[in-house]
Amino acid sequence: MKRKATAIWKGSGKEGKGTLSTQSSTLNNVQYSYKSRFEEGAGTNPEELIAAAHAGCFAMKLSFVLAGSGFTPDALDVTAVVTLDNGSVTESSLQLKAKIPGISPEKFGEAAEDAKLNCPISKLLNCSITLEASLV
Repeated sequence: MKRKATAIWKGSGKEGKGTLSTQSSTLNNVQYSYKSRFEEGAGTNPEELIAAAHAGCFAMKLSFVLAGSGFTPDALDVTAVVTLDNGSVTESSLQLKAKIPGISPEKFGEAAEDAKLNCPISKLLNCSITLEASLV
């Protein structure tokens, strides 16, 4: 399976602007710029998209890991915070709030750690990955 996205950039790094589009058209010429990346301007940025990808990938992987142990989550609420420092992504911090009927805290911790280590986006990232997980 292959997935595709396209970036078009016009102008200099600081004054220019660009658009991002995805194969599915979920993103269709979505604006990004220096201001949306390094300040608080309108539009998206690569780090925000990495955070969304990591949160979504982790949640889905955890769902599969749980199913393998006989558990079905009622809800997995995942937030990922990606840190860009001196031109490098240095950390992706995952926060998980999970509602999983019948699971022990120990089994939950094992499943969450498994998903953190083995979701495809975690494997892709070359940075520190932290996880704060709680049952609600």
